[in-house]
Amino acid sequence: MGTGTGWFMAAAAAAWAELLVAAVLLCAPGRGGGPGPAGAVPGPEALALLRGGRRAAVTVALVALHQHGAVAAGRKHTVRANGGPGRTRDPVQLGVHRSLRNALALRALTLRPETRRAVDGLRGELGRTGLLRPPGRHRAARLLLAAAPATLVAGVLAGAATGDGPGTAAVLATAVPVLLAALALLRLPPATRAARRLLAELRERHPLPAHRSEVTDGRLVRLYVALYGDPALALFLPRFSRDGGLLGRRPSDRR
Repeated sequence: MGTGTGWFMAAAAAAWAELLVAAVLLCAPGRGGGPGPAGAVPGPEALALLRGGRRAAVTVALVALHQHGAVAAGRKHTVRANGGPGRTRDPVQLGVHRSLRNALALRALTLRPETRRAVDGLRGELGRTGLLRPPGRHRAARLLLAAAPATLVAGVLAGAATGDGPGTAAVLATAVPVLLAALALLRLPPATRAARRLLAELRERHPLPAHRSEVTDGRLVRLYVALYGDPALALFLPRFSRDGGLLGRRPSDRR
């Protein structure tokens, strides 16, 4: 075995080691023991974060604020403050409301520092309960997944520089599995298996109604938006969702 091939083999071993560590970081159970004390179900913002990430959590917070008259749809698919936040103590709702010094589109609102801090705080809580992969672990794993292909490329370049590196077939036979494994791990959602099971159970217990007149409790509306996203928004809050730019796409209003 030539020197170039040796460099490549060492790089391949390092890339697989990086993938292994990333897999452990992503798949090992967290320190938390479940949804919460006495089987408590997380609030709507937390459930939305588990289902659809930051945008979904901010959307549910906006629905809650809109129900209390604190926000309204602005011009050109934006949302604006419409008074104080009321009596809410929810950190995400408060962070979102503080961000609305001017009318903002949903995407811009999710990037505001006050909103990001509030959602990141909620993300940390869910990580401690075992419903989200701990944020630090998740970031470290993604860095390792990006490093694995780069390590392999460095091995190929080192082998080529010596003039006696492995052939194309050997490179492909090693590189393709590494890339496929990295892509598979990158596709793992931040929500853990326990979180996905919780969401499935809640959807089974709370199927989306056919008509919005079937639900009169504002808390249930927030739960449906947390669990189903756009279909629930279009059903329960068609005008606010459309005019405020909350929908991922613009379906026709459902009555």
